[in-house]
Amino acid sequence: AGQRFAMRKLLALVAEAKSGKISDAVDLEKSAILIEAFRATLNNEDLDPAFREVALTLPSESMIAEQMDVVDPQLIHAARQKLRKALAVSLRADWERAYAQNQTQGTYSPDAASAGKRALKNVALSYLAELDDTESHALIHRQCVEANNMTDRLSALSALANSSASAKLDALAAFYQDFEQEALVIDKWFMLQAMANTTDVDAMIKLMTHPAFTLKNPNRARSLLFSFCNGNPSRFHAADGSGYQFWARQVIALNAINPQVAARLARTLDRWRKYSPPLQKKMRAALQQVAATPKLSKDVLEIVTKALAA
Repeated sequence: AGQRFAMRKLLALVAEAKSGKISDAVDLEKSAILIEAFRATLNNEDLDPAFREVALTLPSESMIAEQMDVVDPQLIHAARQKLRKALAVSLRADWERAYAQNQTQGTYSPDAASAGKRALKNVALSYLAELDDTESHALIHRQCVEANNMTDRLSALSALANSSASAKLDALAAFYQDFEQEALVIDKWFMLQAMANTTDVDAMIKLMTHPAFTLKNPNRARSLLFSFCNGNPSRFHAADGSGYQFWARQVIALNAINPQVAARLARTLDRWRKYSPPLQKKMRAALQQVAATPKLSKDVLEIVTKALAA
């Protein structure tokens, strides 16, 4: 019920944004019922922490898009971020209390109770990160430095990557230095950067020059490219079409190296006709660019041809 309520509120905010009525901040009075529902859920200790974590997580931008006839990723992102900020500001003391109360003491344990507490603690941290102030930066950085398990450290690192904290570049570099010999962990390191709100095409191009990145490594290519193209809607669907141009270049490059990975990435634009007309035009151009490339693999050619004909 809580997720449906949140979805309705988010769709209403997107509609307001589309009509030009949404301000830089969510109207707290109009959002009071949702905010109080979140407060009640967060502070209800009779509920399992793992359940509360799920209930307090807003629907993703992709889930919101699924409910819309015409998708505008920028409006969806703006609406969702404004609501997250409103929840962060209104419930700051509650998030801080939940964060403190759900610390797991001693050595790491994978048991369900401990995992639930970590999940609730980290969702509280993610909302506090929306405040993007000195106090929240210090809290996130402390967890990043002191974490004794990968879940907590990655949660803090992701929060830092989405913030304006001055320490985030040092934290990302330290994480890489600590785990550069562990391929799966470094895949996650690339992934969280690709999905960060601050990562645009220029940042992606820079990430692809990192010594640990190569398109020839299918896991590494998926971790970075799929996370940006499928997991960072507002940046990938940039109004200038730069995300689609980037996508076309990577599909073409991968086609010559690993056609199977190229085909999977090509599916990113399968549903291009669901987007707003200005984005459709730029998506079609990117699809046509790929389709016109000589020596395309059968799978890639079939995917882009069907998308254009849909």
